[in-house]
Amino acid sequence: MEHISAAHALTLAAGAQDEPGLGNLLRVVVIVMVVGCVLVGWLLLRGYRK
Repeated sequence: MEHISAAHALTLAAGAQDEPGLGNLLRVVVIVMVVGCVLVGWLLLRGYRK
């Protein structure tokens, strides 16, 4: 596995932004998952407090 410099990785990431794909969908899915985990954790901890 070869080492990729930070500048080269940034260039590749900027070029990938223009390509069509599932980037926005995956971003939304990850955000919803994080919010859901926080909500479930809050509900569980709230229930155990009593």
